[in-house]
Amino acid sequence: MDFFNIQTIVFIILFLITGIFFLFIGRRMGLEQGRKMENAEWETNKLEKIVAGRIKTSRAVLGGQFSEQIAPYLPDFPYNPSDCRFMGKPIDFIVFKGMDEKNIDEVIFVEVKSGKTRALSSQERKLRDVIQAGKVRWVQYNVSYGKEFE
Repeated sequence: MDFFNIQTIVFIILFLITGIFFLFIGRRMGLEQGRKMENAEWETNKLEKIVAGRIKTSRAVLGGQFSEQIAPYLPDFPYNPSDCRFMGKPIDFIVFKGMDEKNIDEVIFVEVKSGKTRALSSQERKLRDVIQAGKVRWVQYNVSYGKEFE
């Protein structure tokens, strides 16, 4: 038992604890370095693609909005631009056919599509279906001001 006296046992335990501590610190440093390298690679490779994609989408949206608003002035637009009123949402235009001649004989809802996406949104489809089903009506709302405005 002289070979394994208390001092030797304490020394071995301290040596093992120190080794485990350095292994733990080394692992943490390696993981942190790996994360830094992964983030750097992501930022250089993927961020450029994300930004380019968003710019492309933004240009397409702006181009579509511009096309919607100038549509009545394009040569192949089937209605008189003076009869058109821009709404934007949920439909692009309401055409009051004959309004310029002071003889409205038809009201037309117009949705303008440009670019690759020509499908109607769910809201636009619902509006189309309601109009085609004839669920359109006239309502007159009279504002009453009360006695202080009479």
